[in-house]
Amino acid sequence: MIRYEDKKIREKLKMRTWNEIKTNDSWAIFKIMSEFVEGYEKLSRIGPCISIFGSARMKPDEKYYGIAENIAYKLTKRGYGVITGGGPGIMEAANKGAQRGGGVSVGLNIELPHEQKDNPYIDQDKNLDFDYFFVRKVMFVKYAQAFVALPGGFGTLDELFEAITLIQTHKIGNFPIILIGNEFWGGLLDWIKSTMLEKFHTVNSADLELFSIVDDPDEVVQVIDAFYKKHHLRPNF
Repeated sequence: MIRYEDKKIREKLKMRTWNEIKTNDSWAIFKIMSEFVEGYEKLSRIGPCISIFGSARMKPDEKYYGIAENIAYKLTKRGYGVITGGGPGIMEAANKGAQRGGGVSVGLNIELPHEQKDNPYIDQDKNLDFDYFFVRKVMFVKYAQAFVALPGGFGTLDELFEAITLIQTHKIGNFPIILIGNEFWGGLLDWIKSTMLEKFHTVNSADLELFSIVDDPDEVVQVIDAFYKKHHLRPNF
């Protein structure tokens, strides 16, 4: 049986004519455009939301699953909507908390060889499917007014650093980025400080102020509320 990864590699290695390459790429543009259009049309009506990132592998009986659900519940009771990747684990927990709080619950699904399937706590009219990661990441950022990252894998890191980079380069507003769990994120922060900042000088001290690490779910709500108050914004009341 051919593994998914091997199959993808073999498909990549197949020789294609220049005409085949041009034709396939041209049709891909229309697929990409359709994903952008659908995303813009559906998400432009959702109002202020918080994007919540985290592992698809987190089980319902694990600590951070409960924390994610609690955070999403508290945010929706304050009037904010919640955007997740739409899958299991932390994503499911956040959508579950949003639904329990009676708030907007958005899921941005992506087709993957394993792990990803949409969870049952997404609003049906806000359940979107994507083939392209980069289109999906645009939706995470474009319609969020804050970002909350719980423990996760490479995908979580990708989404987190995408948001940090866009804020650092002033491509989007200076929205709050909150990391949950010192036990998970503390080592990364130490490495950023000791290696990136102090040894190689690839970031500066101001860049470290673009995000914060907290352990208390109530702090997440406090930070986001303070941001909204400072900028005279209102959530979905």
